[in-house]
Amino acid sequence: MTTPDAEEFTQLLPLEFHAMAGVEDWRVLYWGAHAFYATGSFAEAAEFVAAIAAAAAEVGHDPDVDVRPEGVTIRAFSRRDGALSRKDGELAAAISVAAHSMGLRPDPSRLQVVGIAVAQDAGVDTRPFWEAAFGTYERNGAEDLTDPLRRGPHLWFHEISPPRPGRGRTHIDVSVPAEEVEARVQAAVAAGGRIVDDSQAPKWYTMASPDNHGVDIAGWADSMA
Repeated sequence: MTTPDAEEFTQLLPLEFHAMAGVEDWRVLYWGAHAFYATGSFAEAAEFVAAIAAAAAEVGHDPDVDVRPEGVTIRAFSRRDGALSRKDGELAAAISVAAHSMGLRPDPSRLQVVGIAVAQDAGVDTRPFWEAAFGTYERNGAEDLTDPLRRGPHLWFHEISPPRPGRGRTHIDVSVPAEEVEARVQAAVAAGGRIVDDSQAPKWYTMASPDNHGVDIAGWADSMA
């Protein structure tokens, strides 16, 4: 990632990002703007990565890239908290041009970001425990621990409500494109899960597994104005 100078940084909200030309392939999830392009082989994926590198050099802004024989996932962001700038829109558009020139097509249904939500009692800070357990993770703002290489799931810390001293708990957060939320929820229900809270739908749903494991399926990050 190449971070814009502080005096040049103006944050773009997701809907402002989507208003930029050429970013139709991209979705804003947790921690930035993401796109996935399917490839037919590792060699084709590597060729696409070379084109991404050329686009990044031209724009002057580096993305995160995950390479598999089945496809390439790209994330653009301008701050450690995932905030976007115009540079991310310019980079996204340039990468999309490169992808299309190779005949590659996006598949937003393959995009997701997984996090772990840690609920703790008021006045309790369990972050030192999680920092020790996760080893290389670093504090990112007031509420998160993140992998400095941006590979593993983030940990988000929040106060449990109502208070339950000594009864901290966790659930899984799954950030997906806004258009994928309903399908994910219905698939989870069909697999034996249940909807615990849909008061914020379609922004997010709180789900429970047949054995009462908690999962939030969220699409709100892609539509913030």
